[in-house]
Amino acid sequence: MAGVPLTDDYPTRRVPAVTYLLVAANVLVYLLSPLSSIARWYGEGHARICAVEEYVARWAAVPTELLSGFSLSEAVTISGSCAIAPFDKSPVISAFSAMFLHGSPLHLLGNMVFLFVFGPFVEDRLGRSRYLFGYLAFGLVATYGYALTSPASAVPLVGASGAISGVLGAYLVLQPGSRVTTLIFGFIPFRLPAWVSIGSWFIGQYIWLVSQWMMPAAAQESDVAYAAHVYGFLAGVAGGFLQRRLGRSRRLVALRG
Repeated sequence: MAGVPLTDDYPTRRVPAVTYLLVAANVLVYLLSPLSSIARWYGEGHARICAVEEYVARWAAVPTELLSGFSLSEAVTISGSCAIAPFDKSPVISAFSAMFLHGSPLHLLGNMVFLFVFGPFVEDRLGRSRYLFGYLAFGLVATYGYALTSPASAVPLVGASGAISGVLGAYLVLQPGSRVTTLIFGFIPFRLPAWVSIGSWFIGQYIWLVSQWMMPAAAQESDVAYAAHVYGFLAGVAGGFLQRRLGRSRRLVALRG
Protein backbone atom coordinates (compact mmCIF):
# COMPACT_ATOMS: atom_id res chain seq x y z
CA MET A 1 0.00 0.00 0.00
CA ALA A 2 1.06 3.65 -0.15
CA GLY A 3 1.83 3.25 3.57
CA VAL A 4 0.50 1.77 6.78
CA PRO A 5 -3.24 2.43 7.31
CA LEU A 6 -4.26 3.68 10.74
CA THR A 7 -7.96 4.46 10.47
CA ASP A 8 -10.73 5.49 8.08
CA ASP A 9 -13.44 8.10 8.44
CA TYR A 10 -16.45 5.78 8.08
CA PRO A 11 -18.48 5.46 11.32
CA THR A 12 -19.76 1.89 11.65
CA ARG A 13 -23.31 1.44 12.87
CA ARG A 14 -22.56 -1.50 15.16
CA VAL A 15 -19.65 -3.26 16.80
CA PRO A 16 -17.66 -5.19 14.13
CA ALA A 17 -17.77 -8.39 16.16
CA VAL A 18 -16.68 -10.71 13.34
CA THR A 19 -13.63 -8.59 12.53
CA TYR A 20 -12.62 -8.54 16.18
CA LEU A 21 -13.11 -12.30 16.43
CA LEU A 22 -11.01 -12.89 13.30
CA VAL A 23 -8.22 -10.72 14.72
CA ALA A 24 -8.41 -12.54 18.06
CA ALA A 25 -8.40 -15.96 16.35
CA ASN A 26 -5.33 -15.12 14.28
CA VAL A 27 -3.45 -13.81 17.32
CA LEU A 28 -4.43 -16.78 19.49
CA VAL A 29 -3.46 -19.35 16.84
CA TYR A 30 -0.06 -17.71 16.48
CA LEU A 31 0.59 -17.52 20.21
CA LEU A 32 -0.27 -21.21 20.66
CA SER A 33 1.85 -22.34 17.69
CA PRO A 34 5.52 -23.40 17.78
CA LEU A 35 6.25 -20.31 15.69
CA SER A 36 5.64 -18.19 18.80
CA SER A 37 8.52 -17.71 21.23
CA ILE A 38 6.17 -17.85 24.23
CA ALA A 39 4.98 -21.40 23.40
CA ARG A 40 7.70 -23.02 25.51
CA TRP A 41 5.99 -26.41 25.60
CA TYR A 42 7.33 -27.24 22.12
CA GLY A 43 10.88 -27.37 23.46
CA GLU A 44 13.96 -25.49 22.32
CA GLY A 45 16.68 -25.84 19.71
CA HIS A 46 16.31 -28.79 17.36
CA ALA A 47 13.07 -29.92 19.00
CA ARG A 48 11.49 -26.53 18.25
CA ILE A 49 12.71 -26.60 14.65
CA CYS A 50 11.12 -30.01 14.11
CA ALA A 51 7.92 -28.90 15.85
CA VAL A 52 7.67 -25.94 13.45
CA GLU A 53 8.32 -28.19 10.44
CA GLU A 54 5.60 -30.65 11.46
CA TYR A 55 3.13 -27.87 12.36
CA VAL A 56 3.54 -26.12 9.03
CA ALA A 57 3.37 -29.41 7.11
CA ARG A 58 0.10 -30.30 8.84
CA TRP A 59 -1.76 -27.00 8.60
CA ALA A 60 -0.26 -24.91 5.78
CA ALA A 61 -1.62 -24.97 2.22
CA VAL A 62 0.72 -26.63 -0.29
CA PRO A 63 -0.02 -26.00 -4.00
CA THR A 64 0.72 -29.55 -5.14
CA GLU A 65 -1.53 -30.95 -2.42
CA LEU A 66 -4.36 -28.53 -3.19
CA LEU A 67 -4.41 -29.38 -6.89
CA SER A 68 -3.85 -33.14 -6.56
CA GLY A 69 -6.01 -33.71 -3.50
CA PHE A 70 -3.27 -35.88 -1.96
CA SER A 71 -1.12 -35.13 1.08
CA LEU A 72 2.67 -35.09 0.94
CA SER A 73 2.94 -36.18 4.57
CA GLU A 74 5.04 -39.21 3.68
CA ALA A 75 7.60 -36.98 1.96
CA VAL A 76 7.76 -34.74 5.02
CA THR A 77 8.84 -37.61 7.24
CA ILE A 78 12.05 -38.10 5.27
CA SER A 79 12.94 -34.44 4.71
CA GLY A 80 15.70 -32.78 6.68
CA SER A 81 16.83 -34.23 10.02
CA CYS A 82 13.45 -34.30 11.77
CA ALA A 83 11.77 -37.61 12.51
CA ILE A 84 8.13 -36.75 11.88
CA ALA A 85 5.58 -39.54 12.06
CA PRO A 86 3.16 -39.87 9.12
CA PHE A 87 -0.09 -37.94 9.62
CA ASP A 88 -3.45 -37.55 7.93
CA LYS A 89 -4.06 -34.26 6.18
CA SER A 90 -6.94 -32.90 4.13
CA PRO A 91 -5.66 -30.42 1.53
CA VAL A 92 -9.08 -28.72 1.44
CA ILE A 93 -9.05 -28.15 5.21
CA SER A 94 -5.50 -26.84 4.97
CA ALA A 95 -6.75 -24.14 2.58
CA PHE A 96 -8.82 -22.82 5.50
CA SER A 97 -6.35 -23.44 8.33
CA ALA A 98 -3.53 -21.72 6.43
CA MET A 99 -5.48 -18.44 6.65
CA PHE A 100 -4.86 -18.38 10.41
CA LEU A 101 -1.13 -19.22 10.34
CA HIS A 102 1.61 -16.59 10.37
CA GLY A 103 5.35 -16.98 10.12
CA SER A 104 6.42 -14.17 12.46
CA PRO A 105 5.04 -11.45 14.77
CA LEU A 106 5.66 -8.84 12.04
CA HIS A 107 3.76 -10.94 9.49
CA LEU A 108 0.85 -11.22 11.92
CA LEU A 109 0.90 -7.55 12.89
CA GLY A 110 0.93 -6.32 9.30
CA ASN A 111 -2.07 -8.42 8.33
CA MET A 112 -4.07 -7.58 11.45
CA VAL A 113 -3.56 -3.83 11.02
CA PHE A 114 -5.12 -3.95 7.54
CA LEU A 115 -7.97 -6.17 8.75
CA PHE A 116 -8.64 -3.93 11.76
CA VAL A 117 -8.80 -0.78 9.62
CA PHE A 118 -10.78 -2.01 6.60
CA GLY A 119 -12.74 -4.95 8.00
CA PRO A 120 -15.30 -3.03 10.12
CA PHE A 121 -16.77 -1.11 7.17
CA VAL A 122 -17.04 -4.19 4.95
CA GLU A 123 -18.66 -6.11 7.81
CA ASP A 124 -21.07 -3.21 8.35
CA ARG A 125 -22.13 -3.18 4.70
CA LEU A 126 -22.31 -6.94 4.12
CA GLY A 127 -23.68 -8.00 7.49
CA ARG A 128 -21.89 -10.37 9.82
CA SER A 129 -22.76 -13.69 8.23
CA ARG A 130 -22.10 -12.58 4.63
CA TYR A 131 -18.90 -10.87 5.73
CA LEU A 132 -17.56 -14.04 7.37
CA PHE A 133 -18.55 -16.11 4.34
CA GLY A 134 -16.94 -13.56 2.02
CA TYR A 135 -13.73 -13.43 4.07
CA LEU A 136 -13.30 -17.20 3.87
CA ALA A 137 -14.30 -17.27 0.20
CA PHE A 138 -11.77 -14.54 -0.65
CA GLY A 139 -9.11 -16.55 1.16
CA LEU A 140 -9.99 -19.72 -0.74
CA VAL A 141 -9.86 -17.95 -4.10
CA ALA A 142 -6.49 -16.45 -3.15
CA THR A 143 -5.08 -19.81 -2.03
CA TYR A 144 -6.22 -21.81 -5.04
CA GLY A 145 -5.32 -18.98 -7.39
CA TYR A 146 -1.80 -19.05 -6.01
CA ALA A 147 -1.72 -22.84 -6.39
CA LEU A 148 -2.72 -22.56 -10.05
CA THR A 149 0.14 -20.15 -10.71
CA SER A 150 2.64 -22.50 -9.00
CA PRO A 151 1.15 -25.97 -9.53
CA ALA A 152 4.41 -27.87 -8.95
CA SER A 153 5.37 -25.99 -5.80
CA ALA A 154 5.69 -27.80 -2.48
CA VAL A 155 6.41 -24.57 -0.59
CA PRO A 156 3.81 -24.07 2.18
CA LEU A 157 1.53 -21.04 1.98
CA VAL A 158 0.50 -19.38 5.25
CA GLY A 159 -1.14 -16.12 6.24
CA ALA A 160 -4.41 -14.21 6.16
CA SER A 161 -3.23 -11.76 3.49
CA GLY A 162 -5.21 -13.40 0.68
CA ALA A 163 -8.49 -13.09 2.58
CA ILE A 164 -7.63 -9.57 3.77
CA SER A 165 -6.78 -8.56 0.19
CA GLY A 166 -10.36 -9.54 -0.63
CA VAL A 167 -11.61 -7.27 2.15
CA LEU A 168 -9.61 -4.42 0.60
CA GLY A 169 -11.10 -5.14 -2.82
CA ALA A 170 -14.64 -5.06 -1.44
CA TYR A 171 -13.90 -1.85 0.45
CA LEU A 172 -12.59 -0.18 -2.70
CA VAL A 173 -15.82 -0.93 -4.58
CA LEU A 174 -18.21 -0.10 -1.75
CA GLN A 175 -16.56 3.02 -0.31
CA PRO A 176 -13.90 4.41 -2.69
CA GLY A 177 -14.25 7.97 -1.42
CA SER A 178 -13.52 7.33 2.26
CA ARG A 179 -10.50 9.05 3.72
CA VAL A 180 -7.89 6.69 5.12
CA THR A 181 -5.29 8.05 7.52
CA THR A 182 -2.08 6.43 6.30
CA LEU A 183 1.53 6.58 7.48
CA ILE A 184 3.76 7.38 4.51
CA PHE A 185 7.38 6.27 4.83
CA GLY A 186 6.46 4.83 8.21
CA PHE A 187 6.02 8.11 10.11
CA ILE A 188 4.26 10.84 8.04
CA PRO A 189 0.44 10.70 8.41
CA PHE A 190 -1.70 11.60 5.39
CA ARG A 191 -5.45 11.40 4.82
CA LEU A 192 -5.79 9.71 1.44
CA PRO A 193 -8.91 8.70 -0.51
CA ALA A 194 -9.49 4.96 -0.24
CA TRP A 195 -9.14 4.58 -4.00
CA VAL A 196 -5.62 6.06 -3.78
CA SER A 197 -4.56 4.14 -0.70
CA ILE A 198 -5.94 0.75 -1.74
CA GLY A 199 -5.43 1.29 -5.46
CA SER A 200 -1.72 2.03 -5.03
CA TRP A 201 -1.37 -1.08 -2.88
CA PHE A 202 -2.94 -3.27 -5.56
CA ILE A 203 -0.81 -1.77 -8.32
CA GLY A 204 2.26 -2.53 -6.26
CA GLN A 205 1.19 -6.14 -5.70
CA TYR A 206 0.49 -6.61 -9.40
CA ILE A 207 3.85 -5.15 -10.42
CA TRP A 208 5.65 -7.49 -8.04
CA LEU A 209 3.65 -10.44 -9.39
CA VAL A 210 4.57 -9.61 -12.99
CA SER A 211 8.21 -9.21 -12.00
CA GLN A 212 8.13 -12.69 -10.46
CA TRP A 213 6.70 -14.11 -13.68
CA MET A 214 9.44 -12.40 -15.69
CA MET A 215 12.22 -13.45 -13.29
CA PRO A 216 11.43 -16.94 -11.95
CA ALA A 217 14.73 -17.11 -10.05
CA ALA A 218 13.78 -14.04 -8.02
CA ALA A 219 10.34 -15.51 -7.38
CA GLN A 220 11.90 -18.58 -5.76
CA GLU A 221 13.80 -16.37 -3.32
CA SER A 222 10.73 -14.32 -2.36
CA ASP A 223 8.63 -15.32 0.64
CA VAL A 224 5.61 -13.20 -0.41
CA ALA A 225 2.76 -14.81 -2.37
CA TYR A 226 1.82 -11.83 -4.54
CA ALA A 227 -0.42 -14.03 -6.70
CA ALA A 228 -2.55 -14.80 -3.64
CA HIS A 229 -2.89 -11.09 -2.93
CA VAL A 230 -3.96 -10.32 -6.49
CA TYR A 231 -6.48 -13.17 -6.73
CA GLY A 232 -7.90 -12.40 -3.29
CA PHE A 233 -8.27 -8.72 -4.17
CA LEU A 234 -10.09 -9.49 -7.43
CA ALA A 235 -12.42 -11.84 -5.56
CA GLY A 236 -13.18 -9.01 -3.13
CA VAL A 237 -13.88 -6.60 -5.99
CA ALA A 238 -16.35 -9.12 -7.43
CA GLY A 239 -17.95 -9.50 -4.00
CA GLY A 240 -18.23 -5.73 -3.65
CA PHE A 241 -20.02 -5.37 -6.99
CA LEU A 242 -22.34 -8.23 -6.04
CA GLN A 243 -23.20 -6.47 -2.78
CA ARG A 244 -23.91 -3.21 -4.61
CA ARG A 245 -26.24 -5.03 -7.01
CA LEU A 246 -28.06 -6.72 -4.14
CA GLY A 247 -28.39 -3.36 -2.41
CA ARG A 248 -29.98 -1.80 -5.49
CA SER A 249 -32.39 -4.75 -5.79
CA ARG A 250 -33.52 -4.29 -2.19
CA ARG A 251 -34.10 -0.56 -2.72
CA LEU A 252 -36.18 -1.23 -5.82
CA VAL A 253 -38.30 -3.79 -3.97
CA ALA A 254 -38.84 -1.27 -1.14
CA LEU A 255 -39.90 1.45 -3.58
CA ARG A 256 -42.30 -0.84 -5.41
CA GLY A 257 -43.76 -2.05 -2.13
